[in-house]
Amino acid sequence: MNGLSISVNSDDSLSAQRPDQALLTNPLWRAEDLGKPIPASRHAASVAMPLWEHVVRYEQKDPALLEALQCGYPRFVFNPIVNELFRECRRRYARGDELCLTFPSRRVAEKCARFLNETERFPSRIEEFGLNDLHVVVFPMEAFDTAKRYWQHYGNIVSSRLAQATLDGREGTYEKSTAKKALLTRIAKLAGVKSADIRLYPSGMSALSSALECVRAAKPGAKSIQLGLPYVDLLRIQTKWGPEAAFYPVLNEETFEAITWQVENAPIAAVFCEFPGNPLLQSCDIERLSALLRKNKVPLVVDETLGSFVNVDLLPFADIIVTSLTKYFSGVGDVMAGSIITSPSSPLNEMLKKYLRKHYEDRLWDDDAAVLEANSRDFDHRMHRINTNAERVGDFLQAHPRVQRVYYPKFETTVNYKKAHRPGSGFGGMFSLVLKDAATKAPKFFDGLRVSKGPSLGTNYTLACPYTLLAHFDELDFVESVGVSPNLVRVSVGIESPDDTIARFADALSLI
Repeated sequence: MNGLSISVNSDDSLSAQRPDQALLTNPLWRAEDLGKPIPASRHAASVAMPLWEHVVRYEQKDPALLEALQCGYPRFVFNPIVNELFRECRRRYARGDELCLTFPSRRVAEKCARFLNETERFPSRIEEFGLNDLHVVVFPMEAFDTAKRYWQHYGNIVSSRLAQATLDGREGTYEKSTAKKALLTRIAKLAGVKSADIRLYPSGMSALSSALECVRAAKPGAKSIQLGLPYVDLLRIQTKWGPEAAFYPVLNEETFEAITWQVENAPIAAVFCEFPGNPLLQSCDIERLSALLRKNKVPLVVDETLGSFVNVDLLPFADIIVTSLTKYFSGVGDVMAGSIITSPSSPLNEMLKKYLRKHYEDRLWDDDAAVLEANSRDFDHRMHRINTNAERVGDFLQAHPRVQRVYYPKFETTVNYKKAHRPGSGFGGMFSLVLKDAATKAPKFFDGLRVSKGPSLGTNYTLACPYTLLAHFDELDFVESVGVSPNLVRVSVGIESPDDTIARFADALSLI
């Protein structure tokens, strides 16, 4: 599989065959690295944007900048192989004034067609590709941006490996394979559940959107509640489409009182939160929230991606636990996947599992499952190492005179974090950094930081980005009003030598 075999030695060194190996010692941080895939794989899930101005130009849709990108995060930027599949589908099915996107099942294609109709009244039709259950949604050119929003926000994508197999004329499977059985067993052991409690998805966002569909089906028309500033697409699918949603970006007593009133006086489909949150790494009082919601029979859906199976145990509190397996569980950054766990301790468990049994469709392509299984064999050990490294780097930065604040579970709402903290684990691998005089100092610091720079997180190699610009470029004033600096730098620490990582941050800070 293109050099994706793994060997884990007793010292936990990564095999040189893995595509992320080179980034541990030779990160993509220079201006001339713009647009290179991170890691060096045709299936990379990130792309190098080494300068602050690169991110600004990307958000401004600068044609020259976009042209330089060889790839991107696959829900936002179509992988070149997937684009090739789209071109083939357009050649086969589209007329002169039409475009198309391809999806991994008829059911997903029908959802896209409904999205086009319900949001913008765009007409469309569905064509069967005839291989690997792919179905093509054909629509007028002016509907492209709307169709792409569905691809991005709902996450039911065709992976680059699925696209490649289809272009090669190779028939594969989504069925439960040896790799998938190993994945389910591994996640079950880490999370403390049975394999039957877990469902796999083609992306973390696909798992989140499935969880939203599940809780909305149980209470049709009821609003959902988002607690804390979440990853941007989860907020969009709750607030822009479907029933009304309430958004409480700040974790405080006033917010808890408002949520209490709502769940006691109105039908609520579910409360969503991250544990901890992105990008401020703050944790809600999960114990108190869970007690309130269970008393009122309201599901709690928790995205634990930043906490990880290794560090946090949310089974006593959450009804549905969602994870982006693209991140820490894989570590390499060359495969997309997600999971849902239904908590056996949830009083709503049977109701939720009944819906999922009826509506769940496994669309994780087996080639992707095989890569994910190989990548995740050393996940437990890697995560502990990342915990240790991130804590050392965080401690260094917290004490640095040019740093205003480090957002990290060790320093933010620590009492709440520890309510779900597994004994003997750590605070995770991610922190966010705000410098003193950040508006003038952050760009120079970021440009000089000698770590790989691009979107995504949870990789074995350290990865940084100006997160607020990437996720909230069109609403910077709003996110600043709820405590998120426009000049925040988010850092996902890897397994490199912590002394070397600290030296790289010290060098960048010395430039400002």
